[in-house]
Amino acid sequence: MAEHGDPSFHRHIAIAEIWGLLGLRLADDPILPFNYLSYATQLHVSAYLPKPWLSLSYELLHYFILGLEHATALDVLLDEGISLQLLNTSIDELTAAIREAVEEVQKLQEAKDTGYFASLRRRAFNDRLMLAERGFLEAEGLKGRPWFKHLLYSPPEDFESKLSFFPGIADAISQAARSTGKEAHSSLQHEIWRVARAIQRAAAALRGELI
Repeated sequence: MAEHGDPSFHRHIAIAEIWGLLGLRLADDPILPFNYLSYATQLHVSAYLPKPWLSLSYELLHYFILGLEHATALDVLLDEGISLQLLNTSIDELTAAIREAVEEVQKLQEAKDTGYFASLRRRAFNDRLMLAERGFLEAEGLKGRPWFKHLLYSPPEDFESKLSFFPGIADAISQAARSTGKEAHSSLQHEIWRVARAIQRAAAALRGELI
């Protein structure tokens, strides 16, 4: 590190300062500075554009080791056999819950009451924000890689993959070309359902519902 990575250790100092400021914000802010609107935006962009999944996966798989026959089979699989309805519905639910949370944040910030019950309301809301983030985690982790728990932002199995979201779905698309059509269909659909359930858990947590 002293010779090649960060000889003057300026980057180390900068990162330490960033983490320190983040720790202070999380410890001292009355309401946690979590911005879930960015989640909603990214999820909408990711889920409502299934064609880029296909084109990127097709290009990547075909470029590396797969023949045209396998890639064409994957084409048909994603075009005709896979439903994204539950995923899109769950994202809509989360977006609605986020908008409600944003309005609640404004009310809590504008409230002049600083008494005990106001503090309890802020604490309860902060708990919901934390539980929402945990909702994206899956205890069993990604298939074949259980140490990665986050179903939205974990690295895909193929380090060359151009997909930066939904790692389980990205892995299933890559594996689909190496499997039979029926097996690939069920595996990919299962991963889509898992992501949808995780998003629904986050939405329920933001609303303060039991999950």
